[in-house]
This record gives sequence, structure tokens and C-alpha cells, in this order.
Amino acid sequence: MRLHLLLLLALCGTGTTAAALSYSLRGNWSICNGNGSLELPGAVPGCVHSALFQQGLIQDSYYRFNDLNYRWISLDNWTYSKEFKIPFEISKWQKVNLILEGVDTISKILFNEVTIGETDNMFNRYSFDITNVVRDVNSIELRFQSAVLYAAQQSKAHTRYPVPPDCPPLVQKGECHVNFVRKEQCSFSWDWGPSFPTQGIWKDVRIEAYNICHLTDFTFSPIYDKSAQAWNLEIEATFDVVSSKPVGGQVIVAIPKLQTQQMYNLELQPGKRIVELFLNISKNITVETWWPHGHGNQTGYNMTILFELDGGLNIEKSAKVYFRTVELIEEPIKGSPGLSFYFKINGFPVFLKGSNWIPADSFQDRVTSELLRLLLQSVVDANMNTLRVWGGGIYEQDEFYELCDELGIMVWQDFMFACALYPTDQGFLDSVRAEVAYQIKRLKSHPSIIIWSGNNENEEALMMNWYHISITDRPIYIKDYVTLYVKNIRELVLAGDKSRPFITSSPTNGAETVAEGWVSQNPNSNYFGDVHFYDYISDCWNWKVFPRARFASEYGYQSWPSFSTLEKVSSTEDWSFSSKFSLHRQHHEGGNKQMLYQAGLHFKLPESTDPLRTFKDTIYLTQVMQAQCVKTETEFYRRSRSEIVDQQGHTMGALYWQLNDIWQAPSWASLEYGGKWKMLHYFAQNFFAPLLPVGFENENTFYIYGVSDLHSDYSMTLTVRVHTWSSLEPVCSCVTEHLVMKGGEAVRLYEEPVSELLRRCGNCTRESCVVSFYLSADHELLSPTNYHFLSSLKEALGLCKAQITAIISQQGDIFVFDLETSAVAPFVWLDVGSIPGRFSDNGFLMTEKTRTILFYPWEPTSKSDFQSECLHTSWN
Repeated sequence: MRLHLLLLLALCGTGTTAAALSYSLRGNWSICNGNGSLELPGAVPGCVHSALFQQGLIQDSYYRFNDLNYRWISLDNWTYSKEFKIPFEISKWQKVNLILEGVDTISKILFNEVTIGETDNMFNRYSFDITNVVRDVNSIELRFQSAVLYAAQQSKAHTRYPVPPDCPPLVQKGECHVNFVRKEQCSFSWDWGPSFPTQGIWKDVRIEAYNICHLTDFTFSPIYDKSAQAWNLEIEATFDVVSSKPVGGQVIVAIPKLQTQQMYNLELQPGKRIVELFLNISKNITVETWWPHGHGNQTGYNMTILFELDGGLNIEKSAKVYFRTVELIEEPIKGSPGLSFYFKINGFPVFLKGSNWIPADSFQDRVTSELLRLLLQSVVDANMNTLRVWGGGIYEQDEFYELCDELGIMVWQDFMFACALYPTDQGFLDSVRAEVAYQIKRLKSHPSIIIWSGNNENEEALMMNWYHISITDRPIYIKDYVTLYVKNIRELVLAGDKSRPFITSSPTNGAETVAEGWVSQNPNSNYFGDVHFYDYISDCWNWKVFPRARFASEYGYQSWPSFSTLEKVSSTEDWSFSSKFSLHRQHHEGGNKQMLYQAGLHFKLPESTDPLRTFKDTIYLTQVMQAQCVKTETEFYRRSRSEIVDQQGHTMGALYWQLNDIWQAPSWASLEYGGKWKMLHYFAQNFFAPLLPVGFENENTFYIYGVSDLHSDYSMTLTVRVHTWSSLEPVCSCVTEHLVMKGGEAVRLYEEPVSELLRRCGNCTRESCVVSFYLSADHELLSPTNYHFLSSLKEALGLCKAQITAIISQQGDIFVFDLETSAVAPFVWLDVGSIPGRFSDNGFLMTEKTRTILFYPWEPTSKSDFQSECLHTSWN
């Protein structure tokens, strides 16, 4: 047996005492089902589904219809067990604890056949005192109850009034009453994900033994004192003192690069004790702040804390400290009722641009460090600076937040409540309070987290009456809402973290919601807070259908993932847009029809005598439609940051729904399951560029706005070109005089009636010409080249089938695609199938005869790999 033995705190000099020993129980366990008919080995961390798959007892859970075929797994009650020998003399330790970092979800725990406790919350850490039951050789059992059956029991026991919704829509093929169990809410299904209510030990399990006292928790918050113009650090350390006498000593806190060291005396009384330290950093020391991606560096400082205690006990802790301030600004706006809603980071107003994060897999043991880094690197590669960790998933693992700190990704952190009302009986509230207090303590030290949000869409669900509650019963549910999110969660946030703002919900009206008694009559107002907006019927090319809101935290359109992603979980008979598989995989009511409807407004739908060709072309077209729709909407939000129109505007955030996929299926994501970039993600790296020209029409006049996220003003020129669809040479081109683009603003740079533009450019028509434009300085490109279609592409005249060829060469680890086209080509798509990597650009409008595109592989790749995989596609 491999020993997972860790000496937590090294011996420090002569005469010191080991502070604690830790023995991990991760590795091989035994798993059996409820009636004992099935027994198998399983890994910890892990879950039952993964164990069954690894033993060859089931197929990949994502293959075809297995989300239905394997429903039996979640409905059974499973037991995890293990026998082990502790590799140190247990009698020498005063206190021994069993620590469970994450149990999923409902379990009774037996240690040496003695019941030591229960778990009911996937998001909490559990600690049980096993001092009196532990031996040299031990047994441990976690007897799980099906979360599905438990949720049904809890719902049935709540007899005073129903707590909706009972079940998800039938199209989601999910389980019921998920709001009665503190578990990943989307594991019972969602409109983009399958139903896999897992059971298992999803994080580490370990034995901890210690004498005298033990450091159980450690957290800190940097605080900027405006009056003193200096930084301070609030440190909180929690101890379990098992000595019968007070334990004295001193603590030394040091941040060497800031020339800071302070010593404190302390005395710890027996029992659970909290030590609060206040570290002053001299105002004469220059502290470099942490900035979001695109706004500055992510500077951090190494800190050490040494507790030198009686009995020669030394406890040392190290951490990375980042300094930054965050403010949520809600103040009156000239020319508009309501209040602003935007963030200042280190005193600078920052436009939040990014997306919404969902769990990367239904089975968390599949989420590797490599996958997290791949997905989060794709965020910054697309010029994003923010992710909203959505409230129906999980509080992500530590590594996720560490990577966000490192990469400069701001995190809007929801608490894990979504699209439901929730019970407020005392047992439920006690579990939630433990969860919230633990997560605040775990996460508060991360500079990337800039706001806590109580839930996803529950204020809107309540006040817009999604669940058809009688108006006479509404006060009951409002009281429950306030009890849960205000009197419990908000209270814990205010007590545990003063370094960032809190809002009760998303969407919400922020300060106006508070003024209206914590629920607003219209939580989705354009005059306050943030909005969620979805419209699949109106033409997404018409920017006037979008809300001119203060902050757009959810919006989007669906598309299908690429064929190479679907192929892995389907068979030949599934490769049709109308197949049983395609209908089964779509969990959003009417989603497939909505995609084709929206695409059909501007494109000719694919027709081929080859069904597979039609399927692949349809997939491609849904990605074109999604990318173009989200581009139009996002560019509208970005150009609305500096203006008030009809009393609305001053938009300071655009977070589209959603970033990533949980399985291989149609969804709103821009990254497919596994990380492959959809066309939308390539578009995002352009429409989120720090400097961007945005073109649009209003009352038959063509406008171009310049949008800047930069901190400084720049002098530049705007170049506007018009091509006919039938020619690779522009029919006209104009360059403006030098313009000064103000940092952090969106300003009008160009306007011209469309009729004059067409006349000036060789009597173009809307159907025969396309406009492109870019910003440059000293002949160097400062922005992506953007474009504006003057008509639907299905009405385009002169647009012909482009013959595109590529010559592929290799330069080090990068592959160079030298493209040549025979005609102007919109939405040129390079698809290398299953070769992992990304292009420098894709889905682009090709108006010049040649163009060079780079491919960055994510794994070792040879030139020969492209010979059978590379496709060159454009809409025609």
C-alpha cells in the first residue's frame, strides 16, 4: 500500500515539536451498491460513475443516450469503504480528526464500525473527532443515500407549502426537487447539460493528528486605508487548542519584498480560538497592485507567518498576497433616472468583458489541472477579463482561483443557488450557513474574486412569477427569500469579508433592490444593476432589440459543437439534424428550430444530396449564426459605455452566456467540451479587443464608434474600405485625419448616409458590397479589422463559391497556414478536426487574395497530422 504521509509542518530547529501529522486516504477504496450485488474498486477523489467506467462495467456516460441508460446509478445507494493502517504511533497524539474536504452528498460515516457523523452538503468541509475510536488498523465506511431519493423525501416532508419548481422541464430529462439538497444544482439536469446526480468522495480525505494546538484555518484580506494612503493586511488564524493550559508564544509575519516584518505576542486559551492580526505596510514602500488582464500586471508578494509557541511548537504558513481594491459604483447618472452599476479596480473604472463559467464536466475527477489551464488560458487569449462563476454549479477548486489570480481574470462569484425557490427550515439554513462561512474563508484571499452574488435569477423568478404562485401566497416566499439571502448569506458575507461588495441576486437592481425591501418589482430593469437578456425570435442583426442596460451579465445564442466533437459520442445513424440523437441532446425547448430560424433570416439553409454533408454544413451554419449574433449584441454593449440614449445606457459590462460546455451537445458555449474553440470564441478575441471600431446603422446612416479599454489616449486613423462581393480589390477606401481616441471611452468616429456611401463607391448596392474598417497608427494595425454587412448574405449579389487553398509550413512548435482565395469569402473556417489547438483567427471575412493564419497546437503535433484533417470552408 502506498503511504500518503505528509509532515505538515517541518521541524524547526533544535527542541521543536512536530505540529501535526497528516495521512491521506486518497487512492483505492472499495465501492458496493445498496443490495451488495455489485462490488468494485474505486478511486478517491472520484465518483461511482467514474469507478464503473474505469472497471469496464459501463460505457462512457456521455455516449449517445447513456444519460438515460445509466439513471439507475444515481437511484441506488452506494457505500465507499476502506481498511488502512496508520503509519505513525497514534497513542502519542492528543487529538485525531477525520477531515473530508468534499463529500457528494448525503452520507453516514462509520469509523471502526462506530457512527461518527453525517454529511448533507457537497460544498462544505467536514471534520470529525476520532480520537477515541482510532486504532493502528482501521476501517472507514461512507454509506451514501441517493441524492435524488433524499431530495424527494425532503420535498415530501415540507408539508406547510410547496417550494417550486418541483421538476425540470421534460425536455431536460432530469430529476426532481434539486432545490432540497445542497448539491451541484445542474447535476439534476439543465437546458445545456445532462442529469448525472453523482455519489462519491470528490475531494481529499485525510487523518490529522496533533498535540498542544493546531492551525485549522488561515485567511487574510488586504485593506487600503485611504486616509493614511497605506496598505494594511488583516490576517485571521483559527486554532484548536487541545492543551489543558493556555499556550503562549509569538508570531512573526514577514513580506520580504515589501521590507515588512512584524512580531506579535499571543496567548491561546484551550478550545477553538481565533487570532486576528493587523499588519501595517509603510506608506513609504511602493506596493504594486494586482490588475485584471489587459489593465496591468498581476503582481503578488510572498508572505510567511511563523507561530513560535510554548513547548517548542513551531507552526509556519506561507501564502501569496495580492493588493487591489474593488468598488461597485452605484450613483446617479446625468440625463438618466436610476443608478450606475460598474466596478472600479484600484480606482479605475473597468468595463467587464467575458463570459459565464459552468462546471467543466459532470464528473469532477475528470477536471484536470491541464484542462483548467487550457480553458482559462483561452479566456485571456480571447481578450476577456471576467468570468462569472454561475450559481447552479460548484464553488470551483482552489486551482481555478489560483489560475484566475495568475492570469488576471476577475471572478463574479455566485453562491450556489439557481433558478429555484428554496426551503428555509432550520436544518437547511444550518447547512447553508456552514457552507457559506467555509467558502468565504476559503476564497476571500483571492484578488480575482471581485463580488459575491447570492444566487442566479431567483429574485427574478420570484417577482416575475415564473412558478405561478398566487399573489396572496407571495409574501411567504418573499419572507423565505429574505431569510435565506439577506438574514443568513448576506450576514455571513458582511461578517467574514469586508474587501468586496455583495448583491443578493443576478439579475438584480442593486441598491434599488435594497431600497425596495430586497426584492424589486422589476429585477431586470435597464436603469439599475445587471440584466439577463435572451430573445430567439427577433432578428439578432438588429441591435435595437437589445437592452441598453447598465450591465449585461447574461445573454447569448445556441450553436452545435463541431462534428469532430460530436463524433466521439455518437454513431452513424445520429448524424442528422433531425435524428433521435439530435433531438435528445437538445435540452432547450425548441432550441434546434430556433437556431435554424435565426440562421434562416440571413443565410440560405444547407441543402445537399449527402445527409452527412448537410449535417456538417448545418453545424457550421449554427456556429456562424451564434458568432454573428453575439458579436452584434456585444459590440452594442461596448459602444454604449459612454452615452445615454433615451435615458438609458452607460453600459459597463458584457458577460455572454456561456464560456464552456459540460458535455458534447448544443449549447450557448463558445468553447466545446474539451476546450475546442467555436467560431464564437474566435469572434470574441476580436469583439473584446482593447481597441475596437464598431460599425452599425441607424435611420439609414452608417456609424463607426471607437471603443477603448486602454488607460491612455491614442492618436490614430480610421480606414474604411468597401468591397464588392465579386472583387478582391476594394472599390473605394478612405482614411480619416488623425483622431484622438480617449482611454476608457466609446466615441463616434465616423458617420455617413448609406446612400452616399454606396454612391461614392462606384454605385454599390446594399446587396453587392460589404464594408470593412480598422484603426491604425503609423501604418501599424491597432485594432482588429471589423466589418459591416449592408444586407443579408442570402441576398448578396456577386458572392460566389470561393476556392481557398492552404500551404502549411512549420516554424518551431507553430504551424503557418498561408491561405489564398479566388474570391471574397465570409466566415472562412479552418477545421483541423480532432487535432488539439487553436488558430490565431478563424471564421473571418477574407477580402484580400492572401492571408496568413497561425495554428498553436496544445499537444505535440506534426505536419503530417494535418493532411487528412484540414478543411477549408466558407459560406457560399
